[in-house]
Amino acid sequence: MKAGLQPTRREFIALTTGAAALGYATGYAHPRLAGEASAATVSGASAREQTPIATGWDLVPEILARIVPPRFPDRAFDITSFGARDAHAADATGAIRHAIAACAAAGGGRVVVPPGRFLTGPIHLASHVNLHLEEGATLAFVQDPKAYLPLVLTRFEGMELWNYSPLIYALDATNIAVTGKGTLDGQADVDHWWPWKGAWKDVPARPGQPTQIPARLRLAEMVEAAVPVSDRVFGEGAYLRSSFIQPYRCANVLIEDVTIINSPMWEIHPVLCRNVTVRGVTVRTHGPNNDGCNPESSTDVLIERCTFDTGDDCIALKSGRNAEGRRLNRPVENVVIRDCAMRDGHGGVVVGSEASGGARNIFAERCRMDSPQLDRALRFKTNSVRGGTIEHVYMRDVTVGQVAEAVVTADFFYEEGDAGRFPPTLRDVELRNVTSRKSRYGLLLRGYAHSPIRDVRVIDCDFAGVAEGDRIEGVRDLAFVNTRVNGVLRNERITQ
Repeated sequence: MKAGLQPTRREFIALTTGAAALGYATGYAHPRLAGEASAATVSGASAREQTPIATGWDLVPEILARIVPPRFPDRAFDITSFGARDAHAADATGAIRHAIAACAAAGGGRVVVPPGRFLTGPIHLASHVNLHLEEGATLAFVQDPKAYLPLVLTRFEGMELWNYSPLIYALDATNIAVTGKGTLDGQADVDHWWPWKGAWKDVPARPGQPTQIPARLRLAEMVEAAVPVSDRVFGEGAYLRSSFIQPYRCANVLIEDVTIINSPMWEIHPVLCRNVTVRGVTVRTHGPNNDGCNPESSTDVLIERCTFDTGDDCIALKSGRNAEGRRLNRPVENVVIRDCAMRDGHGGVVVGSEASGGARNIFAERCRMDSPQLDRALRFKTNSVRGGTIEHVYMRDVTVGQVAEAVVTADFFYEEGDAGRFPPTLRDVELRNVTSRKSRYGLLLRGYAHSPIRDVRVIDCDFAGVAEGDRIEGVRDLAFVNTRVNGVLRNERITQ
């Protein structure tokens, strides 16, 4: 194929899928591709050219058909009817708990937070309950960590433990929601919650300030030693921050329209959940580890029409850290991300680093990413200590104004690097019609020679303002098809 010409169909297939797509040599293929490859092998080259090449996007309608937001009975339980008062110092925790209990006892409905500012401790949702914040309503969460006792089963950075309650929590519930045009204010700041991280950007190290570092290390050691979760008891004195919203082992979850600010740590963190919709949410919080939405070991997840302006990753898909991810063996899978806006953050759409249980069937489309404080559009964080298989990741029709590092980053030398016994697998990644106006690199891909990144396809993309080209190490089967980088057309295949 001559430079500057569109590839023929045969050349397109060779460039974009090659032996991997047909199931030769690499030993894997998309399930539908494998079936087509078998037929093509029988029928010969001409049948191969005539048979449509299935792509992962064909899975999306099936996934969306399974994602159905929960519906709730038309019953309302106003928290002011249970004693909540719009007053700076009045604690509405008890009133909200009573309203939730009454709603659940009646068979479900809406627990309504009317306009006003209400102070509360942790909120634990029950099945068939929708916590609904009307426009002008704010739930401000108390800053005293003791309010988040007793301990609950939760996760910290991909590891199970007993710790402080998340600010909004549910365990083993069905049909739950947090909705409405109101605001959730975690009230974390440089004096509350955030200092537990230790020195971080706007949070300087303070002499004598206890941090999470010893407890985080102790928890990691317990995980590697297979200490039962029931014995991993932390809480007071450990300084491990909680997530803001965490449904745990729940089904049929809806988070819609709310604004989230000032979070202690991760914002929306469904763990081991099924059928999750996150829609129309605004996340605006710049504290340490303030990831926007982190589905972990969850399946059938839709994230749409959200705005993320965060202190860490905008969206990060996770499945457990190291031995914990391998023990639970629950990938994050069947995730659709669409029509979102990503502003500040470490990455727009990220997989990892706690992805030892694997990630697959990830789809992102029609998103807008633009900020000098946004580092990457698509990022994969892993290494041979984490391990795990990440596969079938697709991004299309995404507009990137500028990112500080690269449009796509996949770095197997993240943190510990190649220091473990579990080489990660990253394969079948496709970008289609992704445009970027400014970045240091187009692609920054660093795999291992002994475990390369495989089958990456960049199709119909346009990366302008790329200062240093690409950085490619340990990659097998990287294809550029009808893609321009700084105005130069690329149709080529790179194999190391």
